[in-house]
Formats: sequence, C-alpha cells, structure tokens
Amino acid sequence: MWPASSPDLNPLDFSVWGYLESKVMTCSYPNIDSLKQALLKAWDEIDDDYLRRTVDFFPDRLKACIEANGSNLEHPLK
Repeated sequence: MWPASSPDLNPLDFSVWGYLESKVMTCSYPNIDSLKQALLKAWDEIDDDYLRRTVDFFPDRLKACIEANGSNLEHPLK
C-alpha cells in the first residue's frame, strides 16, 4: 500500500519534478548553487497552463488509486 504521501497522489512528484528535471538535466553544473539557480529559473518558467492541467488531472489520479485499492498505479498516469 502506498503511504498517505504517495508520489502517485502528489502533483509535485507525479508531474512537476519530472518536468523540472527534464529542463535542468541538459547539462552538468559545477556546484549545488548553480543547480539551485537553474531549478529556480526553470520553476519561474513553468507555464501556468501546465500547472493548471496537472491540478485538473488530480481527480483522475485519485480515481485510479481508488480503483487500484490504494496500491501503486501499475501504469502511471501522465
């Protein structure tokens, strides 16, 4: 069973972190501070419509979790 803080039920985990990772992992960074700066820049550039779609999709993820009896989602929804 997934815990209450399941990544399947957390919009940051199932969508936003992957998006940020795809934006910043196109190069290497000399130190943590430069990686943090790149993440902050990518965060600021996230389109509001993308975030809105992520939140709007949340009820579908909840339904899928209920249908899976609280288990992890075998085929993750996007």
